[in-house]
Amino acid sequence: MQIQQVDGEEKAVVWQWRRHRRCVGLARAQLRKALAAWGLGELESAAVAVLSELMANAVVHARVSPGREIRTRFLVVESGVRIEVHDASDQLPVPRVPDESGGYGLALVAALAERWGVEERGGVGKCVWATVTCSGVDAH
Repeated sequence: MQIQQVDGEEKAVVWQWRRHRRCVGLARAQLRKALAAWGLGELESAAVAVLSELMANAVVHARVSPGREIRTRFLVVESGVRIEVHDASDQLPVPRVPDESGGYGLALVAALAERWGVEERGGVGKCVWATVTCSGVDAH
């Protein structure tokens, strides 16, 4: 774990994870701790659901060579939290039309987050991010 300082305060938490399903639950626990420390407990339900989907996508779909890890970064933003999931795959997430076989993940992220998107990283891979805010949670 690495805690990043922003303007002298602990405003971002970074974790490295193996590409394993068990790490999804571990990442959720770390997000809950960060939200509680930042006084953003009201965001917990939506933020944890968003993180679960982004982490699960990285674990299941980011086909990379063994040893490549997933990184999460939780960052305090105005009235909320930005959740980032970094992986070493260049394959971009594609929203699907949900059906009996799945496809609900990114639709759920879009419904719970104020915004979400994908960014290139320095080096290989991508960063999939979502911002969950108090105003967005109140609207749901």
